[in-house]
Amino acid sequence: MAITVTDPRPINRAEEILTPKALAFVEELHKRFAGTRNELLAARAAKRQRVAETGKLDFLPETQAVRDGDWKVAPAPAALQDRRVEMTGPASPAKMAINALNSGAKVWLADLEDASTPTWGNVIDAILNLRDAAQGTLSYTSDEGKEYRLRTDAPLAVVVARPRGWHMQEKHLLIDGEPAVGALVDFGLHFYHVAKQLVLNGHGPYYYLPKMESHLEARLWNDVFVFAQDFLGLHQGTIRATVLIETIPAAFEMDEILYELRDHASGLNAGRWDYLFSLIKYFRDAGEEFVLPDRASVAMTAPFMRAYTELLVKTCHKRGAFAMGGMAAVIPNRRHPEVTEAAFAKVRADKTREANDGFDGSWVAHPDLVPTCREVFDSVLGSKPNQLDKQRPEVNVTADQLLDVSSAEGQVTEAGLRLNLYVAVAYTAVWLSGNGAVAIHNLMEDAATAEISRSQVWQQIRNKSVLADTGNTVTKELVERILGEETERLRTEFGDEAFRRYYQPASELIGDICLSDDYTDFLTTPAYELVG
Repeated sequence: MAITVTDPRPINRAEEILTPKALAFVEELHKRFAGTRNELLAARAAKRQRVAETGKLDFLPETQAVRDGDWKVAPAPAALQDRRVEMTGPASPAKMAINALNSGAKVWLADLEDASTPTWGNVIDAILNLRDAAQGTLSYTSDEGKEYRLRTDAPLAVVVARPRGWHMQEKHLLIDGEPAVGALVDFGLHFYHVAKQLVLNGHGPYYYLPKMESHLEARLWNDVFVFAQDFLGLHQGTIRATVLIETIPAAFEMDEILYELRDHASGLNAGRWDYLFSLIKYFRDAGEEFVLPDRASVAMTAPFMRAYTELLVKTCHKRGAFAMGGMAAVIPNRRHPEVTEAAFAKVRADKTREANDGFDGSWVAHPDLVPTCREVFDSVLGSKPNQLDKQRPEVNVTADQLLDVSSAEGQVTEAGLRLNLYVAVAYTAVWLSGNGAVAIHNLMEDAATAEISRSQVWQQIRNKSVLADTGNTVTKELVERILGEETERLRTEFGDEAFRRYYQPASELIGDICLSDDYTDFLTTPAYELVG
């Protein structure tokens, strides 16, 4: 095999990451595991088609013995015993990485996935920042001369890196002329350069694994971990992984996913926004009963979302794994005290529900929210690092409860349709500019929320949904008109130059995928073709 870097543009310090040995490791990962990955992606499509024909999804009969078995995952290492507050955010640029590490959170989800645009420069910079952080040398000086350094007066957040999902390619790295697997590039470069240093630091190479749809995909990650640890001479079990349960098929395989990763598993996370996106995607053509109300109306207290989160807590604690809560999308605005006050109140309510349900910790998207989340979990945990001892024997979730979308309160409205189109275009434009996480209307938006927005529009067209506030039926013509109006609104907000470079291409892309008769599985796949 031959591995080739296709982007000739100079990237600062890229030679420190793209070393011959590191690239050879990535090439070996590709050689061993890309074929199985391709087969599993094909299996995803086949299963989705079967579900579309029946409108049903259920627990797997062939893995009943795993669900009934008396087994547990490996005990968590000391560095991951207490995860009550986890800060999330991209690993590039360095300023954001430093702020996350200094935030006071127990863990930092260093995101190379939904909160990051995978430009080649961002991929390299993220690995550099994570390596420098492990070595204690990460620093940054702004153009104004402000210096950012790692704090020495308190512990830094423990890093848990999130590589890209199995579906993403890496077009800047070709192996025998084919794009490399993005997940294997992210994992391979990070593990090769950082794993041994993290072990010396008393931590380890820890990962969040996104967007899996089956326990067989978890088995593939486990095979990758076993090989990688042998390759670098690390003890088996040094790697620990937390799996995001953020697809509807994965919700039916929580036990099985933990079982496949049991020597490397640390827990499961309720990835709520991607979960809603997956539910829409999976049942997009299954009829009106699967059409969700406006995104802002879908609360975590909806019966089908309660079933999902309660099953996750029960499954995790039965297996000795951590149950991690989801993202509270609201963020404070220091220039508007009333917005900040409302954000704190919403985050407090959200985290209180999670802590009382048995979650061992949760996510925040802004450093200012770390104290609020910590205070809530402190009040429930007391002196305990977690609440693995809180079992949920009263929880008995059925397939019908997980799929009970029609019980969600709310309506489909033109206001919601407009907001979906605005957010989808605004987020995609920022993504195309190289930034994968952005605040829009005091909400932290990443790829998951943009995916929900554009998927709802497609589904509403498909089902000829009637808008409660206007009585209009959602048609391609209506969407095209509103998209044009919202795009013009963005032009007035951001100016002609930004509009021409980013917002107009974003609007055209969103229009193409919302109005197409064929559903696009991931917004970021065609968007990736438009970035460097």
